[in-house]
Amino acid sequence: MKSRPKEPVIPAERHETIRQEMMELLEGRLLSVRDISGDVGISVREAYNHLDHIQRTLNKRSHRLSVTPAECKKCGFVFRKRERLKKPGKCPVCRSESIEEPLFSIETTGNERAEGNSQS
Repeated sequence: MKSRPKEPVIPAERHETIRQEMMELLEGRLLSVRDISGDVGISVREAYNHLDHIQRTLNKRSHRLSVTPAECKKCGFVFRKRERLKKPGKCPVCRSESIEEPLFSIETTGNERAEGNSQS
């Protein structure tokens, strides 16, 4: 029995890049990676990779990626010193795997110069 060749997958038409779309979503809003991936239409794993790049890009500009750290649902431990963006696997205190996802948003830093004041 011969099988028909699969038709090629045609990606959705986009007017912005995925990272631009993610940055637009995160401006002034606090979202989890699951929210972001659902809105943009990519996997959670892809979203984490893009967030890493967005964080590096924003560090060079007058914005920053704000991260509300993950928290253990069982004992309340907050992962404040964690540098990785991904959700931790286990709580170091109680070993529970029930962990609230970190939340992300984009904030403006105080390094911006007012355009009107610089023309003296």
